[in-house]
Amino acid sequence: MKLKLKNVFLAYFLVSIAGLLYALVQLAKGMDRTLPLMQRFRDSATALSSGQPCDCLPPLRAAAEQLRQKDLRISQLQAELRRPPPAPAQPPEPEALPTIYVVTPTYARLVQKAELVRLSQTLSLVPRLHWLLVEDAEGPTPLVSGLLAASGLLFTHLVVLTPKAQRLREGEPGWVHPRGVEQRNKALDWLRGRGGAVGGEKDPPPPGTQGVVYFADDDNTYSRELFEEMRWTRGVSVWPVGLVGGLRFEGPQVQDGRVVGFHTAWEPNRPFPVDMAGFAVALPLLLDKPNAQFDSTAPRGHLESSLLSHLVDPKDLEPRAANCTRVLVWHTRTEKPKMKQEEQLQRQGRGSDPAIEMWAPVAAQVEPGSKLWSPGCSIRQKSVLPGPHPLDKKKQLLPSKNFIESISESASRPSHVTFPSLCSLLFPGGSDYKG
Repeated sequence: MKLKLKNVFLAYFLVSIAGLLYALVQLAKGMDRTLPLMQRFRDSATALSSGQPCDCLPPLRAAAEQLRQKDLRISQLQAELRRPPPAPAQPPEPEALPTIYVVTPTYARLVQKAELVRLSQTLSLVPRLHWLLVEDAEGPTPLVSGLLAASGLLFTHLVVLTPKAQRLREGEPGWVHPRGVEQRNKALDWLRGRGGAVGGEKDPPPPGTQGVVYFADDDNTYSRELFEEMRWTRGVSVWPVGLVGGLRFEGPQVQDGRVVGFHTAWEPNRPFPVDMAGFAVALPLLLDKPNAQFDSTAPRGHLESSLLSHLVDPKDLEPRAANCTRVLVWHTRTEKPKMKQEEQLQRQGRGSDPAIEMWAPVAAQVEPGSKLWSPGCSIRQKSVLPGPHPLDKKKQLLPSKNFIESISESASRPSHVTFPSLCSLLFPGGSDYKG
């Protein structure tokens, strides 16, 4: 250990000596440079003190010039510091951006308001966007109308009821009938100037409007980036969709900037094996093809193809999202709430406060003799209803599924139906009437 410490001290001493020698050498070099100048000043001073003429101006001028150059450089640096930084490149003004028309079909269910609130808040982050919200109903519901009015978005409210033959029956899987067909076609009709708006902006876009149309279901999840990807679509643009078709994602396969195939597992030979959330169409193209629309009789999985086949050839699709290598939309689904406890409390007259808005009830067919139930009110006989609404014929009144049991088609098997303020609607004078 002693030997090692000795070696360390010896090395430290040698390094110190070397550093000292280097400093002395540098000092000597500096003296060599400054001595001539000092000698010149000394000679000048000697000449002045002895009264002899001397050439003092060149060194003084040289020194003054050096000082002037330094002052000039300092002034330049100070001016650069005071100069404001250059403004960053500004994005185009919103008025110069093509408008994105987002078409959303929606229908009444317990999670409807939650879905629409989430979607509307995503859309509110996107500039130059027009929301076309289309209800599957006979008329506009207060919930959807109020939500649109409070959203702060530019919107158009449309309504169209799905024909009975196209509706899903209780217990049928969702693929039996394509959903949202009438609603999407209603939005296309409005864009083509055929009217039908019940709220919001009622005039369609004027001829020559630059824009893009996107079909956004209310239960999907969308990145804000997706809308900027589609905004400059010239024909039909495409991108991957996550969590769809039993895969992590489905989407186009791109080579050299062109779509050459599709990554999909189910019926890959479809004309356009893409999800509804996986494409957007330029507005001028849609307006130039007035007969292009969705076909409600299209086979399973061919609904998208029924529209796109009228608009574009697969080889002309425009890949977006980094040549379809990024997923910016996900085909998510909200779990259906379980309402067993709610129904049990309703039967005991202790259900959740009906004044708190949760959903927009849709009309249901009520048969003569059906029992319409809500806390403190029951109606058993068709003859007891006052006013112009006798139940001697089918009457559109109440919701039928998801929140409560469907009304039975048979008068011999009455079902229970819950509706906020049902009795106050039927009996303005009070809700304790029992037939």
